[in-house]
Amino acid sequence: MMRRTDWRARSHPAYGAFLVHRLSGLALALFLPLHFWALGQALQGAAALDGFLRFTDRALFKWAEAGLVVLLALHMAGGVRLLLIEFGPSSNLRKDWIAGALGFAAAAGMAFALALFA
Repeated sequence: MMRRTDWRARSHPAYGAFLVHRLSGLALALFLPLHFWALGQALQGAAALDGFLRFTDRALFKWAEAGLVVLLALHMAGGVRLLLIEFGPSSNLRKDWIAGALGFAAAAGMAFALALFA
């Protein structure tokens, strides 16, 4: 049974950081089988891998790669944030860590996207 105070906790920025970290981890876990399948194309020969690489040489896949980098950066920054909160001195800087983690993820994704399309 959900208590009334549970909804107040969900409006805190730390809950948003938790949610982003959890959802980025789930998205990365869902991506792994596709990644392993793509790597498996190399085991079937150069022609299969070249065909797959030609198929992925489209703008949609390049944007998906940039999104993947953002997911990785978000997940890593969220993990670092958790480590700093768990093992760092207790302070009220959690909102700053959340903002820093999101800024880092956005900067990493934009840098990757610029390198892809430059």
